[in-house]
Amino acid sequence: MRAVIQRVTRASVAVDGRTVGSIEEPGLCVLVGVTHDDGRQQVETIARKIATLRVMRDEKSVTDLNAPVLIISQFTLYGDARKGRRPTWNQAAPGPVAEPLVDAVVEELRTTYRLHVETGEFGADMAVSLTNDGPVTLIVEA
Repeated sequence: MRAVIQRVTRASVAVDGRTVGSIEEPGLCVLVGVTHDDGRQQVETIARKIATLRVMRDEKSVTDLNAPVLIISQFTLYGDARKGRRPTWNQAAPGPVAEPLVDAVVEELRTTYRLHVETGEFGADMAVSLTNDGPVTLIVEA
């Protein structure tokens, strides 16, 4: 499992011009990609990193600040463009494997860390808007 974690002052995701998830205060916007052999251990590791990583102002975490998180599924995080000009998506897990694991990350953040979590729409063509704060952007793998 791979996550791109961005500290933001605000972020939103829209599908067909309709906002499906947004945070309007400082927090994290996180793109989450799933590969074939991911499971419960990767879910717990990524959720723990998102919740406890001290990337907010004054070296705080979103858990410390009770700050919101926007989670967006992103299979292209497992794209491979090393050869040629057309990326391959062989390392990305198919929807029936990936969707429940992305949902599990969201649930883990909500139940274990008691965070307010907004989401995109799995498999949809999404338009993401955000204001990166810092900028702070990290790639985390589990």
